[in-house]
Amino acid sequence: MEWVAWFTHKYVMHGFLWTWHRSHHKVHNHALERNDLFALVFSIPSIAFIYFSTASSGYTYLTSVGVGILCYGLFYFIFHDVIVHRRIKIKFRANSDYMKRMMNAHYVHHEKHTKEDCEAFGFLYAPKKYDKINKKTV
Repeated sequence: MEWVAWFTHKYVMHGFLWTWHRSHHKVHNHALERNDLFALVFSIPSIAFIYFSTASSGYTYLTSVGVGILCYGLFYFIFHDVIVHRRIKIKFRANSDYMKRMMNAHYVHHEKHTKEDCEAFGFLYAPKKYDKINKKTV
């Protein structure tokens, strides 16, 4: 799923669907943003795989695919929306080097407010070059 997320983020969200994703790169004071539509769109395959796998005995393996997409989406929501962007206010401090690197990479990604010239499109992987970057507020 990480490769799918990276590809989708770089070529879809920062490509032809920038009109949705742009809202995520702008500072705002409202709870929802147009970028949240991606969660609805990405939930459709998960729901469809789970539904069709339970409706037909020949496709039971699709349950695993649907649940995998669901779990990735839940992890994404917790990490990205809750921990990194603090859309739900919780007390959290990154202690592990891995978590610090991932958060730094995401902050670097948000330094650009345009669809061009961004870096760090991944979600679960970031190169070690993001280990020593100063945290910026997103």
